[in-house]
Amino acid sequence: MTLSLRQLRYFVAAAEMRTISGAAAREHISQSTVALAISELERTLGVQLFLRQQAKGLTITQAGLAVLADARPLLAHADELVSSARHLGGQLSGDLTVGCYTTLAPFLMPGLLQGFAAEHPTVELNFVEGSQVELQERLLDGTCEMALLYELDLQPGVHHETLYRTRPHVLLPHTHPLAGQGAVSLHDLADEPMVLLDYPPSRHYFTQLLASLGVRPTVRHTTSSFETVRSLVARGLGYSLLIQRPPSGISYEGIPLAECAIQEEVPEMPVLLARPTRANLTRRAQAFADYCRRTLADGPTHPADGDFSIR
Repeated sequence: MTLSLRQLRYFVAAAEMRTISGAAAREHISQSTVALAISELERTLGVQLFLRQQAKGLTITQAGLAVLADARPLLAHADELVSSARHLGGQLSGDLTVGCYTTLAPFLMPGLLQGFAAEHPTVELNFVEGSQVELQERLLDGTCEMALLYELDLQPGVHHETLYRTRPHVLLPHTHPLAGQGAVSLHDLADEPMVLLDYPPSRHYFTQLLASLGVRPTVRHTTSSFETVRSLVARGLGYSLLIQRPPSGISYEGIPLAECAIQEEVPEMPVLLARPTRANLTRRAQAFADYCRRTLADGPTHPADGDFSIR
C-alpha cells in the first residue's frame, strides 16, 4: 500500500480542525471517508498519527506532528504542479502564505503585497504576523513557506538570508533637552524613565544592548504595541529604543517625536528572509524571495507625499 495526496490532505484537515467531523465539513466529504483515509495512512507509515478521545476529539501525536510538517509543503508542491499544468507558458498561480514579525509588518507587508501582486497577479499572497518564536514554529510546521524576521533567537532547522540591515535608535519627546542633538548617549538617559517595547524578543534584545554598554535602565512602562510606545514617549512619559522608524515622526495622537542616533557603537540588526531548511521552495515562494531581494536591498521605501506608485 502506498500513500496518496488524498490521504495527506484529509490528515492535514483533521490535524487543523482537531475533529473528524470538522475535517469532513471542510473537505465536503463524509466523516467515514476522512477516518478511513487516516487509518490507511497510519497503516502505510506504521505510526499512530492521532490519539482519539471521544469527548476531546483528536490529539495529534509527536509522530503526527513530524508527518504534518512534511505533508504541508508536499501538498503545496502538488497544488503548484496542478496550477502550473493549467497555465503552461503563463504566469505563476496558487496560494502563498508568508509570515512577518509583528513590528516589521506595517513597514514591509503593504509594499510587498502590492508590488508582488503587480508582477504575479494570479498568485494569492497571504501573510500572518507573529513573534520570532511563533513565526519559526509556523515555518517548521509548514503553515508558512517563508517569513520575514530579525536575526534573533533563531531555531535549528530554519535557513535564512539577510535582506538588509538597520540600527536601533533613541526615541524622545520633541521637548526633551537632548531632542535637538544628532546623536544621544544612552548613559545620559540612564536615570530617566524608559518605555520598553515588550514583544518577544524585544525586551531581551534592548535590555541586553543596554547592559552591554553598562547602562541599567529605569523601566517605567512596558507595552507589546509599537505605536503605544511612541504615544507614551510623545506624551513625555519616558524615552525608548526602537529599530523601525516611521517616516511621519508623530504619534497616533499627532504629537511630534524626536528620533536620535545612538552615540555609542551598537551592532546593526539584520532583517532576514527565512524558510525551513529541509523544505524545497515552491516556484511561488522562489519568486517572492527574488522580489524581496530586489526591492528590500536598501531597506523598505516609503512613498513620497501623494506618490503611491509601486517601487
